Amino acid sequence: MKNFFKKIIIRVLNFESRIILFRFKPLIIAITGTVGKTSTKEAVCAVLKPYFDVRKSEKSYNSEIGVPLTILGLENAGKSFFYWFKNMFLGARKCLFSFSYPEILILEYGLDRPGDIGKLIKLAPPKIGIFTAVGKIPVHVEFFAGSEEIAKEKGKLIENLPADGFAILNYDDMTVLDYREKTRAKVITYGFGEGANIKASNYRLILKEAEEKIIPEGISFKVDYNGSNVPLRIFGGFGKSQVYAILAGLAVGVAMDLNLIELVGQLAQYAPPAGRLKLIEGIKQSYIIDDTYNASPMATHEALDLLKDLPAKRKIAVLGDMLELGRFTEQAHRAVGEKTAKIADLIFTFGGRAKFIADEAGERGFEKNKIFSYLVQEDLIKELKYQTQEGDLILVKGSQLMRMERIVKNIMAHPEQAKELLVRQDWEDT
Repeated sequence: MKNFFKKIIIRVLNFESRIILFRFKPLIIAITGTVGKTSTKEAVCAVLKPYFDVRKSEKSYNSEIGVPLTILGLENAGKSFFYWFKNMFLGARKCLFSFSYPEILILEYGLDRPGDIGKLIKLAPPKIGIFTAVGKIPVHVEFFAGSEEIAKEKGKLIENLPADGFAILNYDDMTVLDYREKTRAKVITYGFGEGANIKASNYRLILKEAEEKIIPEGISFKVDYNGSNVPLRIFGGFGKSQVYAILAGLAVGVAMDLNLIELVGQLAQYAPPAGRLKLIEGIKQSYIIDDTYNASPMATHEALDLLKDLPAKRKIAVLGDMLELGRFTEQAHRAVGEKTAKIADLIFTFGGRAKFIADEAGERGFEKNKIFSYLVQEDLIKELKYQTQEGDLILVKGSQLMRMERIVKNIMAHPEQAKELLVRQDWEDT
């Protein structure tokens, strides 16, 4: 019954979305990739908002239900039949009586099963497509033969762009870069590599010394494009993943003939989304790297790189299950365990799959009495609170269904700010 009702909702919302798109014909910018979609969406919005009337997908509205909700400007009704009927009614009213609409839609195109990207392209054909990254072991592989099949499905976004459109591709991901030969659209590449059209250089952390402590504040780098070399500082966000998002946003600005120097100036106010490598004050004068939005192997390795680079008396890795990895589950978690053993002073794992992280770290010579593995989150939180000391830097990361933000909430210095700083605070707490 639920599946039948879901199919009806999807059909109705898709029908209403097509009417809206036919009536108002907004420019559609679509983003796909294994990592970085949401940060890229936020950066694109930050670039375009001063110049255009823009609507972006909220939260992770990147599915066959989420994309129509964004198009129609509606909220997810969760499990409520009544609110889904209300959504369908509101959608119909918008189709008939709306007289204004955003000039630009910024959409995320997510992937669960083969054919998902094709459905979204058919519903909302983009003129600008951004392909962020794939990685060697992407998520959602249960229904695919491997990373090549995932890339092929996501690559449909780039292959189906119009000749007068733009394909914005990550120059540093060879699988993504291959699609410059598979599109009719004009190609703009971005990355750290020498051949990228929009290139980042001189990347470094911004550190501040206060009260005999070194406190990370953000990142700085230079943007190189067409002979211009412009410095940019981002406060409150860390990691090269933020740089990639910003470069992709700038590439959209370049595609739309906006002035790069002006865009860089506006991006100084860019704030990375919650749960993406954000630094938060923790208990006992510690600091937390909050990367709890989600977890893939590629993103987890990037988070560990940041844990390695930031200064701290001790470094603690709190890692939850990485889901939707299919037959790569053990391999991916063990690779994380091998890397974590070289970086962390203490390792906490949460979940049955993350136990492979702990096992691998132990096999690599990490002291067993400094590895803590739990299946019950409350037990982990209790031990983590006990073990935390002044000057510790604590990375917390795991797939969204592991609800790792609850751990952050329990060890942050100001839990009253959780709604403002953490992800999924409006989810039902179950």
